[in-house]
Amino acid sequence: MNIILVGQNHGRSKVFTLHFRGLVAATMLALAVVALFAWGGYQAAMARVADRPVVPPYLLAQWHETLQAQEQQLTELERNAREQVDAMTLRLGEMQGRLLRLDALGQRFVENGAVAADEFNFNEAPAVGGPEETGDAESFSTPQLSGMINQLDRRIRDREQQLRLLDTLMSNRRLEDERFVAGRPITWGWLSSPFGYRSDPFNGKRTWHNGVDLAGKDGSDIIAVAAGVVTFAGDRHGYGNLVEIDHGDGLVTRYAHAKGLQVQAGQVVQKGQAIATMGSTGRSTGPHVHFEVVQNGKARNPVTYIQRASR
Repeated sequence: MNIILVGQNHGRSKVFTLHFRGLVAATMLALAVVALFAWGGYQAAMARVADRPVVPPYLLAQWHETLQAQEQQLTELERNAREQVDAMTLRLGEMQGRLLRLDALGQRFVENGAVAADEFNFNEAPAVGGPEETGDAESFSTPQLSGMINQLDRRIRDREQQLRLLDTLMSNRRLEDERFVAGRPITWGWLSSPFGYRSDPFNGKRTWHNGVDLAGKDGSDIIAVAAGVVTFAGDRHGYGNLVEIDHGDGLVTRYAHAKGLQVQAGQVVQKGQAIATMGSTGRSTGPHVHFEVVQNGKARNPVTYIQRASR
Protein backbone atom coordinates (compact mmCIF):
# COMPACT_ATOMS: atom_id res chain seq x y z
CA MET A 1 0.00 0.00 0.00
CA ASN A 2 1.33 3.45 -0.95
CA ILE A 3 0.60 6.59 1.07
CA ILE A 4 1.13 9.90 -0.78
CA LEU A 5 1.65 13.08 1.28
CA VAL A 6 1.36 16.40 -0.58
CA GLY A 7 3.03 19.46 1.01
CA GLN A 8 1.87 23.10 0.83
CA ASN A 9 5.17 24.38 -0.45
CA HIS A 10 5.76 24.10 -4.14
CA GLY A 11 3.24 21.24 -4.43
CA ARG A 12 5.81 18.66 -3.56
CA SER A 13 4.61 15.20 -2.48
CA LYS A 14 6.12 12.26 -0.68
CA VAL A 15 5.23 8.62 -1.16
CA PHE A 16 5.41 6.04 1.68
CA THR A 17 4.99 2.36 1.02
CA LEU A 18 3.27 0.23 3.78
CA HIS A 19 3.47 -3.47 3.83
CA PHE A 20 0.69 -5.76 5.35
CA ARG A 21 2.33 -5.98 8.76
CA GLY A 22 2.71 -2.29 8.95
CA LEU A 23 -0.95 -1.81 8.03
CA VAL A 24 -2.05 -4.13 10.86
CA ALA A 25 0.19 -2.34 13.32
CA ALA A 26 -1.16 1.05 12.28
CA THR A 27 -4.76 -0.16 12.64
CA MET A 28 -4.16 -1.54 16.10
CA LEU A 29 -2.45 1.69 17.13
CA ALA A 30 -5.47 3.68 15.95
CA LEU A 31 -7.88 1.43 17.86
CA ALA A 32 -5.79 1.75 20.97
CA VAL A 33 -5.85 5.54 20.71
CA VAL A 34 -9.66 5.50 20.30
CA ALA A 35 -10.09 3.14 23.27
CA LEU A 36 -7.83 5.30 25.38
CA PHE A 37 -9.85 8.41 24.63
CA ALA A 38 -13.15 6.51 25.30
CA TRP A 39 -11.91 5.22 28.65
CA GLY A 40 -10.71 8.67 29.59
CA GLY A 41 -14.10 10.19 28.71
CA TYR A 42 -15.93 7.51 30.75
CA GLN A 43 -13.75 8.12 33.78
CA ALA A 44 -14.25 11.85 33.51
CA ALA A 45 -18.03 11.41 33.28
CA MET A 46 -18.14 9.01 36.23
CA ALA A 47 -16.02 11.40 38.26
CA ARG A 48 -18.60 14.11 37.68
CA VAL A 49 -21.61 12.01 38.71
CA ALA A 50 -19.93 9.92 41.39
CA ASP A 51 -21.33 12.04 44.20
CA ARG A 52 -24.79 12.33 42.66
CA PRO A 53 -27.56 9.66 43.23
CA VAL A 54 -28.75 7.75 40.20
CA VAL A 55 -32.44 8.31 41.19
CA PRO A 56 -33.54 11.70 42.53
CA PRO A 57 -34.37 11.76 46.27
CA TYR A 58 -37.93 13.04 45.73
CA LEU A 59 -38.67 10.10 43.41
CA LEU A 60 -37.30 7.63 45.98
CA ALA A 61 -39.53 9.23 48.63
CA GLN A 62 -42.59 8.86 46.38
CA TRP A 63 -41.79 5.21 45.74
CA HIS A 64 -41.35 4.59 49.47
CA GLU A 65 -44.70 6.22 50.30
CA THR A 66 -46.41 4.21 47.57
CA LEU A 67 -44.96 0.97 48.92
CA GLN A 68 -46.06 1.82 52.48
CA ALA A 69 -49.59 2.60 51.27
CA GLN A 70 -49.75 -0.68 49.37
CA GLU A 71 -48.50 -2.59 52.42
CA GLN A 72 -51.21 -0.95 54.56
CA GLN A 73 -53.87 -1.79 51.98
CA LEU A 74 -52.67 -5.40 51.85
CA THR A 75 -52.71 -5.64 55.65
CA GLU A 76 -56.23 -4.16 55.74
CA LEU A 77 -57.42 -6.62 53.08
CA GLU A 78 -55.94 -9.54 55.00
CA ARG A 79 -57.57 -8.34 58.24
CA ASN A 80 -60.95 -7.91 56.53
CA ALA A 81 -60.66 -11.35 54.96
CA ARG A 82 -59.88 -12.93 58.34
CA GLU A 83 -62.78 -11.09 59.97
CA GLN A 84 -65.17 -12.23 57.23
CA VAL A 85 -63.97 -15.82 57.53
CA ASP A 86 -64.28 -15.69 61.34
CA ALA A 87 -67.77 -14.20 61.11
CA MET A 88 -68.92 -16.83 58.61
CA THR A 89 -67.35 -19.56 60.74
CA LEU A 90 -69.25 -18.35 63.81
CA ARG A 91 -72.51 -18.21 61.87
CA LEU A 92 -71.93 -21.67 60.44
CA GLY A 93 -71.22 -23.01 63.94
CA GLU A 94 -74.42 -21.44 65.24
CA MET A 95 -76.41 -22.81 62.31
CA GLN A 96 -74.89 -26.24 62.85
CA GLY A 97 -76.07 -26.19 66.47
CA ARG A 98 -79.56 -25.16 65.39
CA LEU A 99 -79.64 -27.91 62.77
CA LEU A 100 -78.69 -30.43 65.46
CA ARG A 101 -81.64 -29.24 67.55
CA LEU A 102 -83.91 -29.54 64.53
CA ASP A 103 -82.62 -33.07 63.93
CA ALA A 104 -83.30 -33.96 67.57
CA LEU A 105 -86.79 -32.51 67.31
CA GLY A 106 -87.41 -34.41 64.09
CA GLN A 107 -86.13 -37.60 65.70
CA ARG A 108 -88.57 -37.06 68.55
CA PHE A 109 -91.39 -36.74 66.02
CA VAL A 110 -90.31 -40.09 64.56
CA GLU A 111 -90.21 -41.72 68.00
CA ASN A 112 -93.66 -40.32 68.82
CA GLY A 113 -95.05 -41.60 65.53
CA ALA A 114 -95.75 -38.13 64.12
CA VAL A 115 -93.73 -38.96 61.01
CA ALA A 116 -92.75 -42.30 59.51
CA ALA A 117 -89.25 -43.49 60.30
CA ASP A 118 -88.86 -44.96 56.82
CA GLU A 119 -89.63 -41.59 55.22
CA PHE A 120 -87.33 -39.39 57.29
CA ASN A 121 -83.97 -40.53 58.62
CA PHE A 122 -82.59 -37.63 60.63
CA ASN A 123 -79.30 -39.44 61.24
CA GLU A 124 -78.27 -39.22 57.58
CA ALA A 125 -77.74 -36.32 55.22
CA PRO A 126 -80.39 -36.00 52.49
CA ALA A 127 -79.38 -37.52 49.16
CA VAL A 128 -78.69 -35.08 46.30
CA GLY A 129 -77.22 -35.35 42.80
CA GLY A 130 -77.48 -34.41 39.14
CA PRO A 131 -75.53 -34.43 35.86
CA GLU A 132 -72.27 -32.51 35.72
CA GLU A 133 -72.56 -29.28 33.76
CA THR A 134 -70.10 -28.66 30.93
CA GLY A 135 -67.91 -25.58 31.00
CA ASP A 136 -65.59 -24.02 33.52
CA ALA A 137 -66.73 -24.29 37.12
CA GLU A 138 -66.50 -21.10 39.15
CA SER A 139 -65.90 -20.78 42.86
CA PHE A 140 -68.34 -18.75 44.92
CA SER A 141 -67.27 -15.23 45.76
CA THR A 142 -67.40 -13.97 49.34
CA PRO A 143 -70.58 -11.88 48.76
CA GLN A 144 -72.25 -14.84 47.07
CA LEU A 145 -71.29 -17.17 49.91
CA SER A 146 -72.50 -14.64 52.48
CA GLY A 147 -75.81 -14.32 50.61
CA MET A 148 -76.24 -18.10 50.60
CA ILE A 149 -75.59 -18.24 54.34
CA ASN A 150 -78.14 -15.48 54.95
CA GLN A 151 -80.74 -17.31 52.87
CA LEU A 152 -80.07 -20.58 54.68
CA ASP A 153 -80.29 -18.79 58.03
CA ARG A 154 -83.73 -17.41 57.14
CA ARG A 155 -84.94 -20.85 56.07
CA ILE A 156 -83.66 -22.44 59.29
CA ARG A 157 -85.39 -19.78 61.40
CA ASP A 158 -88.63 -20.37 59.50
CA ARG A 159 -88.38 -24.15 59.98
CA GLU A 160 -87.58 -23.66 63.65
CA GLN A 161 -90.74 -21.64 64.19
CA GLN A 162 -92.84 -24.18 62.31
CA LEU A 163 -91.41 -27.17 64.15
CA ARG A 164 -91.68 -25.45 67.52
CA LEU A 165 -95.31 -24.70 66.85
CA LEU A 166 -95.87 -28.28 65.76
CA ASP A 167 -94.05 -29.56 68.84
CA THR A 168 -96.17 -27.32 71.07
CA LEU A 169 -99.37 -28.56 69.44
CA MET A 170 -98.27 -32.17 69.78
CA SER A 171 -97.19 -31.64 73.39
CA ASN A 172 -100.55 -30.07 74.19
CA ARG A 173 -102.28 -32.93 72.46
CA ARG A 174 -100.25 -35.49 74.41
CA LEU A 175 -100.98 -33.58 77.60
CA GLU A 176 -104.68 -33.57 76.83
CA ASP A 177 -104.51 -37.28 76.05
CA GLU A 178 -102.76 -37.90 79.36
CA ARG A 179 -105.26 -35.76 81.24
CA PHE A 180 -108.22 -37.42 79.53
CA VAL A 181 -109.96 -39.48 82.22
CA ALA A 182 -110.79 -42.87 80.73
CA GLY A 183 -110.51 -46.54 81.61
CA ARG A 184 -110.57 -48.60 84.78
CA PRO A 185 -108.42 -47.90 87.85
CA ILE A 186 -107.48 -51.60 88.10
CA THR A 187 -105.74 -54.08 85.81
CA TRP A 188 -108.02 -56.93 86.79
CA GLY A 189 -111.34 -57.12 88.68
CA TRP A 190 -115.09 -56.58 88.39
CA LEU A 191 -117.75 -54.05 89.26
CA SER A 192 -119.12 -54.97 92.71
CA SER A 193 -121.24 -51.90 93.47
CA PRO A 194 -122.70 -49.25 91.09
CA PHE A 195 -122.96 -45.47 91.29
CA GLY A 196 -126.11 -43.95 92.86
CA TYR A 197 -128.59 -45.28 95.40
CA ARG A 198 -127.90 -48.72 96.81
CA SER A 199 -128.48 -50.87 99.88
CA ASP A 200 -125.82 -50.06 102.45
CA PRO A 201 -123.63 -53.17 102.98
CA PHE A 202 -123.48 -52.57 106.75
CA ASN A 203 -127.02 -51.54 107.72
CA GLY A 204 -129.08 -52.45 104.64
CA LYS A 205 -130.61 -48.97 104.35
CA ARG A 206 -131.06 -47.12 101.06
CA THR A 207 -128.07 -44.76 100.80
CA TRP A 208 -126.32 -42.72 98.12
CA HIS A 209 -123.05 -44.09 96.73
CA ASN A 210 -120.78 -41.37 95.20
CA GLY A 211 -118.63 -43.81 93.24
CA VAL A 212 -118.32 -47.39 92.07
CA ASP A 213 -116.65 -50.33 93.78
CA LEU A 214 -114.32 -52.54 91.79
CA ALA A 215 -113.39 -55.77 93.55
CA GLY A 216 -110.20 -57.67 92.87
CA LYS A 217 -107.21 -59.45 94.32
CA ASP A 218 -105.77 -58.17 97.57
CA GLY A 219 -102.49 -56.34 96.91
CA SER A 220 -103.08 -55.87 93.16
CA ASP A 221 -102.24 -52.53 91.55
CA ILE A 222 -104.51 -49.50 91.58
CA ILE A 223 -103.62 -47.25 88.64
CA ALA A 224 -104.32 -43.63 87.74
CA VAL A 225 -106.87 -43.27 84.97
CA ALA A 226 -105.29 -39.98 83.84
CA ALA A 227 -102.26 -37.81 84.48
CA GLY A 228 -102.45 -35.24 87.22
CA VAL A 229 -101.17 -34.00 90.57
CA VAL A 230 -101.73 -35.89 93.80
CA THR A 231 -103.60 -33.55 96.15
CA PHE A 232 -104.13 -36.06 98.97
CA ALA A 233 -102.50 -39.35 99.95
CA GLY A 234 -103.35 -40.72 103.38
CA ASP A 235 -106.07 -41.97 105.64
CA ARG A 236 -109.50 -40.32 105.50
CA HIS A 237 -112.55 -41.21 107.61
CA GLY A 238 -114.67 -43.86 105.91
CA TYR A 239 -112.34 -44.05 102.88
CA GLY A 240 -109.41 -45.70 104.62
CA ASN A 241 -106.19 -45.11 102.66
CA LEU A 242 -107.14 -42.65 99.93
CA VAL A 243 -105.38 -41.16 96.91
CA GLU A 244 -106.91 -38.03 95.35
CA ILE A 245 -105.64 -36.73 91.99
CA ASP A 246 -106.42 -33.36 90.40
CA HIS A 247 -106.48 -33.55 86.58
CA GLY A 248 -107.21 -29.88 85.96
CA ASP A 249 -110.33 -28.16 84.65
CA GLY A 250 -112.08 -28.98 87.95
CA LEU A 251 -111.81 -32.76 87.43
CA VAL A 252 -110.74 -34.94 90.39
CA THR A 253 -110.54 -38.71 90.84
CA ARG A 254 -110.41 -40.63 94.15
CA TYR A 255 -109.12 -44.13 94.89
CA ALA A 256 -110.13 -45.44 98.34
CA HIS A 257 -109.70 -48.46 100.70
CA ALA A 258 -106.12 -49.01 99.49
CA LYS A 259 -103.85 -51.43 101.30
CA GLY A 260 -100.74 -49.40 100.66
CA LEU A 261 -99.96 -46.04 99.04
CA GLN A 262 -97.22 -45.60 96.44
CA VAL A 263 -97.48 -41.83 95.92
CA GLN A 264 -97.54 -38.75 98.09
CA ALA A 265 -99.21 -35.34 97.99
CA GLY A 266 -97.69 -32.95 95.42
CA GLN A 267 -96.39 -35.72 93.20
CA VAL A 268 -97.11 -35.68 89.47
CA VAL A 269 -98.43 -39.01 88.19
CA GLN A 270 -98.81 -40.32 84.65
CA LYS A 271 -101.74 -42.10 83.06
CA GLY A 272 -101.59 -45.81 83.91
CA GLN A 273 -99.10 -45.32 86.77
CA ALA A 274 -99.53 -47.55 89.83
CA ILE A 275 -100.48 -45.31 92.75
CA ALA A 276 -101.58 -47.83 95.42
CA THR A 277 -102.38 -51.48 96.09
CA MET A 278 -105.86 -52.89 96.55
CA GLY A 279 -106.98 -53.54 100.13
CA SER A 280 -109.88 -53.22 102.54
CA THR A 281 -109.04 -50.28 104.79
CA GLY A 282 -111.74 -47.95 106.13
CA ARG A 283 -115.41 -48.83 105.85
CA SER A 284 -115.06 -51.91 103.65
CA THR A 285 -116.17 -55.51 103.54
CA GLY A 286 -113.29 -56.86 101.41
CA PRO A 287 -110.52 -56.07 98.95
CA HIS A 288 -111.74 -53.54 96.43
CA VAL A 289 -111.18 -49.95 95.25
CA HIS A 290 -113.83 -47.28 95.71
CA PHE A 291 -113.48 -45.08 92.60
CA GLU A 292 -114.97 -41.59 92.41
CA VAL A 293 -115.00 -38.92 89.68
CA VAL A 294 -115.78 -35.36 90.83
CA GLN A 295 -116.38 -32.52 88.35
CA ASN A 296 -116.34 -29.02 89.90
CA GLY A 297 -117.25 -30.45 93.30
CA LYS A 298 -120.11 -32.60 92.00
CA ALA A 299 -119.96 -36.39 91.85
CA ARG A 300 -120.18 -37.93 88.37
CA ASN A 301 -120.95 -41.49 87.39
CA PRO A 302 -117.52 -43.17 87.03
CA VAL A 303 -118.95 -45.74 84.63
CA THR A 304 -119.24 -43.00 81.99
CA TYR A 305 -115.48 -42.44 82.23
CA ILE A 306 -114.65 -46.12 82.52
CA GLN A 307 -116.48 -46.84 79.27
CA ARG A 308 -114.77 -43.98 77.40
CA ALA A 309 -112.57 -44.91 74.50
CA SER A 310 -109.08 -43.73 75.29
CA ARG A 311 -107.71 -41.17 72.83
